[in-house]
Amino acid sequence: MRYLRRAVAAAFILVSVPFVTACADGEGGGTADGGAASSLVIETRAGPQTFIVELADTDETRRTGLMFRTDLAVDAGMLFDFGDSRIVTMWMRNTPLSLDMIFITEAGRIAHIAENTVPGSEALISSRYPVASVLEVNAGVVAARGIAVGDRVVHPIFAEDDQSANSP
Repeated sequence: MRYLRRAVAAAFILVSVPFVTACADGEGGGTADGGAASSLVIETRAGPQTFIVELADTDETRRTGLMFRTDLAVDAGMLFDFGDSRIVTMWMRNTPLSLDMIFITEAGRIAHIAENTVPGSEALISSRYPVASVLEVNAGVVAARGIAVGDRVVHPIFAEDDQSANSP
């Protein structure tokens, strides 16, 4: 199952990168650090909320995250893929931006949200529940877009058959 999820995610990224490149202003559809970007949708009561995300799915990309970034587009984010579900802790070390952290289950449901994190803080921010991924977006985005616990997240790292699950 895990292999299938990764294969689907890789295929989606290969297909989506040319689309993102064609739609982006300026110098292409990549990310600030030259990585590939893909589309992620959060289904909220207010309607679908779309983001262009970088995927952090290796030890190095998860360790670095958004450290040292001084800006992040309003519709951008970083999706950390931890593989299997577990309690996850994050921190803001060397991160000058305040962020909202959205903790997501393997089934693609939001389990917990930490809003307006403190830039540079080494305090641990817990998922509180077992999750497989975390989406980081600009602080204030969760409130402004009506994102809530229980909302469904659509992205290739979440298996299609898991998307119908109702529990966080």
